[in-house]
Amino acid sequence: MAAPAACTRFSDNYDIKEELGKGAFSIVKRCVQKSTGLEFAAKIINTKKLTSRDFQKLEREARICRKLQHPNIVRLHDSIQEENYHYLVFDLVTGGELFEDIVAREFYSEADASHCIQQILESVNHCHQNGVVHRDLKPENLLLASKAKGAAVKLADFGLAIEVSGEQLAWFGFAGTPGYLSPEVLKKEPYGKSVDIWACGVILYILLVGYPPFWDEDQHRLYSQIKAGAYDYPSPEWDTVTPDAKNLINQMLTVNPHKRITASEALKHPWICQRERVASVVHRQETVDCLKKFNARRKLKVAILTTMLATRNFSSKSMITKKGEGSQVKESTDSSTTIEDDDVREDKKGGVDRSSTVIAKDPEDIRIVCPAKACHQLSTNSQCSARRQEIIKMTEQLIEAINNGDFDAYTKICDPHLTAFEPEALGNLVEGMDFHKFYFENVLGKNCKAINTTILNPHVHLLGEDAACIAYVRLTQYIDKQGNAHTHQSEETRVWHKRDNKWQNVHFHRSTATNMSGGSPFFFSSK
Repeated sequence: MAAPAACTRFSDNYDIKEELGKGAFSIVKRCVQKSTGLEFAAKIINTKKLTSRDFQKLEREARICRKLQHPNIVRLHDSIQEENYHYLVFDLVTGGELFEDIVAREFYSEADASHCIQQILESVNHCHQNGVVHRDLKPENLLLASKAKGAAVKLADFGLAIEVSGEQLAWFGFAGTPGYLSPEVLKKEPYGKSVDIWACGVILYILLVGYPPFWDEDQHRLYSQIKAGAYDYPSPEWDTVTPDAKNLINQMLTVNPHKRITASEALKHPWICQRERVASVVHRQETVDCLKKFNARRKLKVAILTTMLATRNFSSKSMITKKGEGSQVKESTDSSTTIEDDDVREDKKGGVDRSSTVIAKDPEDIRIVCPAKACHQLSTNSQCSARRQEIIKMTEQLIEAINNGDFDAYTKICDPHLTAFEPEALGNLVEGMDFHKFYFENVLGKNCKAINTTILNPHVHLLGEDAACIAYVRLTQYIDKQGNAHTHQSEETRVWHKRDNKWQNVHFHRSTATNMSGGSPFFFSSK
């Protein structure tokens, strides 16, 4: 690892290239080292915006990353502190998420799952040998070094990692992601390295069947399941999984942390070190299909948080969204929202301090802040107001395209990978434009003479300069071909993201319409 030179400046050693990701206090850009021509990813943190606590966390993350040098860990190569900025120079990891790569493969077997978890365990074992506990193992933090076949799995994001001495157990705070939290953390008991092994058990379970072992729409019930270790292996998907694989999961998901298998022990398990003889090599198509749905739902992490803000759903009992009715995907209540007790503080009455920040940890370190803080990050209140009006105008344009049956205009306003929960999809998550295109081509504009839509009570929440959420009531009037008047009402939430100076709708959620005088919901197919 390169040792930072005294009084060096980042620009002396590196050429900055294009942006790779952006957060509230940081931006990630590709950079090229001048002396070698090698490419890296530079995380550039604006230290002027950091609190003293944030600065301590940054120093802790850099200190921990310097200790870790392993082929399965995203490596920190340089750390440069300047007057107003701190530069962390990491491996340039270009292969995307492991879970996204799996669903794109032509073949995926139990043996492949064994190879994946082996690499994850190798990285965890290296952390533990160096006195580091990651505390936030989850799919979003498992990346691939490149897009080449067989590229190494890399463990990323040490923002919640802590340093421990030996097998020390202590209360280090409530931190992690709900579906991957261990029983001891939920019970607020002293914990240590074994919390990472529990998360590995959850990940392995998902790798084998495409859905997690613990899930519930209610977070308290989810936590009760985890604390009791209440998971099973339902038929038929688990019937084709070998006993050895289940045995390793059982040893990872052992409620008593003192009896839980360690990383070094897990690497010696027959299902890992003798996979050629033990693990099944049959293609698991149902796992891939389930994992596609699981991945699609994980992509909603920003939409989930913004929807919570829009609906003021910030009770401590429900920090996450609910699944759509009728969904066939088993998933924990929240698959991607990282929480830390510094970020979600409860008052004496059990409510959440709404001035605190909820951090969604992902590869770009996106930070979602409450509306007051989001507006504070903009330069003036007038800018906030202007941007809110811009979001309302874009929403009106989108609805006008729907009313006119203009699919071309609709696609220009929407992201090609638009995700949605809507009544027509029977509670399932739909992704892409094909589902909507069907209605544009066969129903919209053909069964009614005139359509008028009114947006009532629009609430816009700004999240930095390039993201926003709008929640509103949509009142629609239309005249069918027989001349009969109809009115219906629905509640909608839309998430907007600004790319290349252009707003695009990336997700929406619409309730079942309430019909005032006959007619079918939304698409107005007359009877």
